[in-house]
Amino acid sequence: MSTVKNYLSLIKFSHTIFAMPFAMIGFFLAVFSMNYATTVIPGWHTAVYPDGFWREIIIKFALVIACMVFARSAAMAFNRYLDRRWDALNPRTAIREIPKGIITPKNALAFTIACCLLFVACTFFINRICFYLSPVALAVVLGYSYTKRFTPLCHLVLGVGLSLAPIGAWLAVTGYFHWLPLLFSFAVVFWVSGFDIIYAMQDVDFDTSQQLYSIPAAVGREKALRISELLHLLSAACVVAAGKFGGFGPLYWVGVLVFIGMLVYQHSIVKPNDLRRVNLAFMTANGIASVVFAVFVIADLFCH
Repeated sequence: MSTVKNYLSLIKFSHTIFAMPFAMIGFFLAVFSMNYATTVIPGWHTAVYPDGFWREIIIKFALVIACMVFARSAAMAFNRYLDRRWDALNPRTAIREIPKGIITPKNALAFTIACCLLFVACTFFINRICFYLSPVALAVVLGYSYTKRFTPLCHLVLGVGLSLAPIGAWLAVTGYFHWLPLLFSFAVVFWVSGFDIIYAMQDVDFDTSQQLYSIPAAVGREKALRISELLHLLSAACVVAAGKFGGFGPLYWVGVLVFIGMLVYQHSIVKPNDLRRVNLAFMTANGIASVVFAVFVIADLFCH
């Protein structure tokens, strides 16, 4: 049991709360956008679905969740494996599992490979397009770990990695691309990039000393916060655009207000010279933003 706990800590399993709700948005958006019903009973507004429909949806739902867990676990374990030397030098990260010797680098790499293989296997059972695109998805989520070595835009690459959640879940159900889930994906890109910049403000001095790249290290904390605000403004614009062009109802807009409210809140509690509440902004505010927003979006879909 302690081994499982150590690996869950290695991959920060609790951070799944960021992308998973958006995967659920993409999934249910796809389910409700497709005309699966064979008949609709007049007066009752009751849809009759073909035999085995709900069984197939439940199986795909489970596979989508598995894909999310395996892809993210592979990405986090690989990040810890590659960054083990810097993690050991940074007082903030020296307590992590690999620097402390709780998990060996060899085992972390083996865990990464196992998660990658399980991710690909799950996509095989979903549909062809997800299977064919699985190496691309892995390249993005694993490749992020290298970017801090050569570009301050590493935060955007992280955002792109997590943004695969809504469009990937949509593809799992429909098998084709559409602009609406892409709007949610862009919302995730800007949202994640923005809060990752805030989180990286803690390591400005260390990153500079080790010649690692980040936006706070490149432009300073104050300008980095302004960039984060701009990215979060773009994220808010994306969820508003998705609501307008997707024809959502009142519940969706309640979710939008909560999501934007949490973006504003985290910028109100983090200052360039006061980083005491970075973790509150990072985990609590963004966790509430993603989960509550997803609940209201999905509820709106069910009520339409």
